[in-house]
Amino acid sequence: MSGSVVELREYDDEWPKKFDRAAARIRSALGERVISLEHIGSTAVPGLIAKPIIDILLVVADSSGEDLYVPPLEEIGYAVGIREPAWFEHRMLEGQHPRTNLHVFSSGCPEVERVRVFRDRLRASADDRELYARTKRLLGSRSWTHVQDYADAKHDVVADIMSRATATAVRQRGEPRDQG
Repeated sequence: MSGSVVELREYDDEWPKKFDRAAARIRSALGERVISLEHIGSTAVPGLIAKPIIDILLVVADSSGEDLYVPPLEEIGYAVGIREPAWFEHRMLEGQHPRTNLHVFSSGCPEVERVRVFRDRLRASADDRELYARTKRLLGSRSWTHVQDYADAKHDVVADIMSRATATAVRQRGEPRDQG
């Protein structure tokens, strides 16, 4: 089976504007069901290369209760692409105008904080942003059967950046570090 390379583009100042447009449509469709709606992923990090797909984090009361949020999202053009009940009840819906991946999690899910911390670290640290960009360029030039294989190949670098991000977050909150 032949694979393909991952399409990566230099940062585009239009990405935050595309997020804003998509977010307005999502908020309009869901109203008070939206607990949180944020731009995440590489397109949310100024200066970082990325796949030209806007990643959006949607937090609802219960992501397993699809009947409360999927039909209104389908009405505005989203389609369920992934259901991962065993992984934090994650749902991912795909949108086209703009091209988006809408990641849905329940309120209180630890993955919500993890993606925020990672995004914020890349925004704040030029060194980690460049490390991540180099890794993405290297891996993006390879041929992959599935895009998830590309994402999985970044695991060690993501874990390395997350360890620094978590340490920084702990220091900023003034919490004692685990000495064990």
